[in-house]
Amino acid sequence: MNSVSMSEFRARQSDLIASTHREPLVITSRGAQRRAVVVSPEFFDRAIEALEDQIDAQAANEARESDEPRVSHRELMAELGL
Repeated sequence: MNSVSMSEFRARQSDLIASTHREPLVITSRGAQRRAVVVSPEFFDRAIEALEDQIDAQAANEARESDEPRVSHRELMAELGL
């Protein structure tokens, strides 16, 4: 992961943003404090999708382990009028 200071980022932001298509960019302040991480839009989209998939899988597992009464597919279709 590439790392640059805030002042270097300000001076070269166009080139540095373009570089995020290869790897994330860490922007630091006062030498070491991480202030931000810049990623490509594609990386961001994949990360959000992976988090949503993980949340969905966790909800499905919790639903399977629940003591709530189950409804069959046939009953659900009838209830929805399909």
